[in-house]
Amino acid sequence: MCPIWRFLVLLSLLSMPSALHKQPWRGLAKAHMDSKPALARIIAQGLMKHNAEGRIQNLRLMDSLNASGQMAPGMVGWLISGMSLQQQQESSANITNIQLDYGGIRMSFRKEWFSANILLEFDIDLRLPFNNKVIKTHACMNLVVEFWLEKDEFGRRHLVIGNCSVEPSSTYMTVLTKDISPKMKHFLRNFRGNLAKVTPHLVESQVCPLISEILRQLDVKLLKSLMEQAAAHKFNHL
Repeated sequence: MCPIWRFLVLLSLLSMPSALHKQPWRGLAKAHMDSKPALARIIAQGLMKHNAEGRIQNLRLMDSLNASGQMAPGMVGWLISGMSLQQQQESSANITNIQLDYGGIRMSFRKEWFSANILLEFDIDLRLPFNNKVIKTHACMNLVVEFWLEKDEFGRRHLVIGNCSVEPSSTYMTVLTKDISPKMKHFLRNFRGNLAKVTPHLVESQVCPLISEILRQLDVKLLKSLMEQAAAHKFNHL
């Protein structure tokens, strides 16, 4: 990347607070990014630019559950065995009302190592062919990505992107729909547990590559400068 192009990219990224108010994504009106380190703003703007929310919302959740083997016989024995192929195809589990907390990205630093903590929440609407009611489950989880600058044998720094995953202890699945029959409650208990196993990996598959792409577009010297700026920001707010 030529120097003038890097300069233009930096200007566009650092000028984004004014542009954020023009974006149509839900919840951004509450995102106060001016007080955030520039690096957190860059990650947030990159995720918005690449439509991270839309990518997660378009996940084919039911297909992923089936493919992963998480739709265990004990869960679907009474559900699938008595259904025709058409009825099975009419079953759906769709992600809705997704909220990725762009304004709440938390950065942690230690010398040239840093991590970003990103909160996201969404609903999962389950529809079964023999029950017209939509059963809504709310999901909440934190995704953490670690990265650092590492010197090679010639003393040159390069970016290393480490672990990017949903914290297991941060994943919560809550059934919001009331008035559910005892038989459906047993099914939903299993369904919720299987969602907690599969959904974090699906989220990681969409968000982690985007974060990696965002960071790799930054010049290493620029990245180091942003890290120093973030460290100074943290010190000033102690």
